[in-house]
Amino acid sequence: MAEHRAIRSFVLRQGRVSNAQRRAHEMLMPKYGIPFAGTSSENLLDLDQVFGRSAPRFLEIGFGMGETTAAIARSHPQNDYLAVEVHTPGVGSLLKQIEEFGLTNIRIIQHDVVEVLQHALPLECLDGVHIFFPDPWPKARHHKRRLIQPEFIKLLCRHLKRDGYIHAATDWQDYAEQILSVLTSELQLSNIAVGYAPRPEYRPLTKFEQRGLRLGHGVWDLIFRKK
Repeated sequence: MAEHRAIRSFVLRQGRVSNAQRRAHEMLMPKYGIPFAGTSSENLLDLDQVFGRSAPRFLEIGFGMGETTAAIARSHPQNDYLAVEVHTPGVGSLLKQIEEFGLTNIRIIQHDVVEVLQHALPLECLDGVHIFFPDPWPKARHHKRRLIQPEFIKLLCRHLKRDGYIHAATDWQDYAEQILSVLTSELQLSNIAVGYAPRPEYRPLTKFEQRGLRLGHGVWDLIFRKK
């Protein structure tokens, strides 16, 4: 796996943690969180054991404040969602929503998603991957700072089942063009659309997105399936 070491899945920055988010993190993370157990191959997760059942599984990467992940999980109780985020404010926010809505189909790993994929997830265990509104790095030379880069997509494909999908959404057109180029160049994937895809029913509109659309801003969805 040495070829994946250079991938930068996030740029670490500090975020303000509210008292409510901090309390949720302290009280609820032991209940809904999964500790990252390290880099040994013996630490692969048994997802049936984690969720207490066998079900379709989806990886939510960089879920921000968690509104979209919580809404998807509420609307699709038959599926399980493994949510990965590094920033404590967002983790605390999603934990609050899990408790408020009584969601049993979300578990959180607060860790770098690259290491989660490399060391915690079994191969071909995912039915889908959601990467909604990742941080944009518009200049091509910043490829090591962009989450969606060729090496990372190859890593994701190792964990996708056949016919599993990668769904990315962004409100930066330049980044949408870069994502489209990266996904198109991966031979294991095929585009479900010609270019960009219409927003599917399962991805709800966020308040931020609704406001942007009213102002005339665009949002681009890209959905590719594993062959």
